[in-house]
Amino acid sequence: MRVGSLALLVLSFGINNAFGFNNSPSSFLNGQFHAKENLKVSPLGETTAPVSESTSTKDTAKSRTQRIMEKTSAAGQTGGAGGVSTYEAFLRAEENWSKLKAFKGFEYDQKLLKQVQNGIPPPPQFVTEDGAIGNPKCWEKLREQQDKELDYDVVVCGGTLGIFFATALQMKGHRVAVLEAGRLRGREQEWNISMEEMLELKELGIISQEDIDASVTTEFPACRSGFKNKEVTPTKGGYFENGIGYETVTPNVLNLGVAPAILLEKVAQRFKENGGVVMEQTRLQNVVVSEALGAALNLGEEEDPITARLVLDCMGNASPISRQQRYGMKPDGVCCVVGSCASGFDKETNLIGDIIYTNTEIKDFGENGSLQYFWEAFPVGIGRNGNEPGTSDTKTTYMFTYLDADEKRPSLQTLMDDYWDLLPIYQPSITDPEEDLDVKRVLFAYFPTYRDSPLKPQWSRVLAVGDASGIQSPLSFGGFGALTRHAERITGAVSEALEIDCLHKDDLGEINAYTPNLSAAWMFQKAMSVKIGQKVDPKFVNRLLAVNFQQMDDMGQKTMTPFLQDVVRFDGLIGSLARSFAADPTFMPQIVAHVGLPRLIDWLGHLSMMGIYSALHVVSPVIETLVDNIESDPREKFRWRRRMEAWKFGSGSDYILDNIEN
Repeated sequence: MRVGSLALLVLSFGINNAFGFNNSPSSFLNGQFHAKENLKVSPLGETTAPVSESTSTKDTAKSRTQRIMEKTSAAGQTGGAGGVSTYEAFLRAEENWSKLKAFKGFEYDQKLLKQVQNGIPPPPQFVTEDGAIGNPKCWEKLREQQDKELDYDVVVCGGTLGIFFATALQMKGHRVAVLEAGRLRGREQEWNISMEEMLELKELGIISQEDIDASVTTEFPACRSGFKNKEVTPTKGGYFENGIGYETVTPNVLNLGVAPAILLEKVAQRFKENGGVVMEQTRLQNVVVSEALGAALNLGEEEDPITARLVLDCMGNASPISRQQRYGMKPDGVCCVVGSCASGFDKETNLIGDIIYTNTEIKDFGENGSLQYFWEAFPVGIGRNGNEPGTSDTKTTYMFTYLDADEKRPSLQTLMDDYWDLLPIYQPSITDPEEDLDVKRVLFAYFPTYRDSPLKPQWSRVLAVGDASGIQSPLSFGGFGALTRHAERITGAVSEALEIDCLHKDDLGEINAYTPNLSAAWMFQKAMSVKIGQKVDPKFVNRLLAVNFQQMDDMGQKTMTPFLQDVVRFDGLIGSLARSFAADPTFMPQIVAHVGLPRLIDWLGHLSMMGIYSALHVVSPVIETLVDNIESDPREKFRWRRRMEAWKFGSGSDYILDNIEN
């Protein structure tokens, strides 16, 4: 699981517009969301003050969160993922979380040639193919460059993860530019990843061994997974033996701490030395697309537009392109994350990480619903640069939960209060976080997710990749981990598309094809969340996961390791489900009641498709030989290659098991 450590998107950069919001209620009509002008966001829970009052502390005592955050250093703040951790940013995230919960989804048919539908205006036209609208300078430049070479083959929008895609495409011989609204600078918080995943970037030539050695600042042997009804460490035996839960330790998974600031600097330097262009502090205003000529990007009144054959959207969950495409949609699920990086923990036990861990039952918030809290933690500053295990008292801890965006859900402040209260139980070497810890950064985020992922392009010459497409797991939201897994596939497909001009939306859609294992992962998220008003045994989630993880552990590392690295394989999934049913057969009626029969049937359909994709992948070598002999139709060859990739990745067969010892 990578909920916090790999892609902690602190929703504070451009936060007022992250989901189409501005500061005034009327902006709902002009942005992503639509609501009545007189919408008021009310407090959600006893610990939450109204947003309109939260920026002032003249008449109210400061909360513990505010006191802690105001003592942390503001140095090293960036505009990228997880880059801002100030109290003001927390208030903005809280405000947007309240607005998201209050938002009522609506239907707007963008293929219906009617501007206002049932009183709802059209979405903001960030991308347009209509020559009657869009930036005139962009259209003019496209016309001027007709039958001429465009400025670039590819423009990558969003540099934090986009620089990796850009470098790979550049190495394939394409002219690439990167647009970044702020500075292209990695955040201070480490990304946690495995060496195997770093080596995948090395094999692509994106990074070197020297880059790995310089940027990996933490290394520890293993991570724990555990699911318990109460804190007992260590826990011996299985759930039904001890009545508490189950825990296991898995080696070489998310056991590296990578310094994003160092890694991004080195990748960007290599990209620029090889002729790549990085445009920092350049905010993309909008895009116009001509299927025949190319795309033109508006960089503002002070800058000339730039043109490209293809635009790659790497702007993450907050992408205005994805927002336009998903106009009116409320997220199908959300993961809320709070946490901190701090010193003051016990050095001698700060030796391994936690990937996913529980030590409480489901918490009942009354009318605000119920939540199961999960923990994640990683040591900082051990195992590299002469820092031996047992010498660092610094670690990053996260508490996260899966839920929907119902308007009754608790506030981020409520979750943060629970984090500070429960942290001493999770980390018993401290008793009072405010007094015992030197907090470096406070971390907070919420990740909206959609079932229609990965997102197929609505326009030709525009392709969403990474978090903007929703390709990351709905369980872990691991942007960097998803990048390492899909970089070779995506950049190879994009390069081929550029070489043979397969840049129509139908062809680009084959790159973001349906992957049944990603869709099947939705069931896991829903099983770990509780709907508003739903009655459930407080031990439900712990029992479900403790039994399942014990079965996967018994099956060996070839089952456990891929799952913990966000790869759901058909063989491992079927085997663990069958063994879990045999180990706890009376639990099945509760599972069906919890997730609902319609959702279970839908999930079984995706599971069946995983089996079909696995079988198709087995016969892919035969099909590939036939495809390679297609000489007369490069477009058909391109589409068949994308289908075979979908079979491979959609069944989890891209994960090579040969290097794992059971």
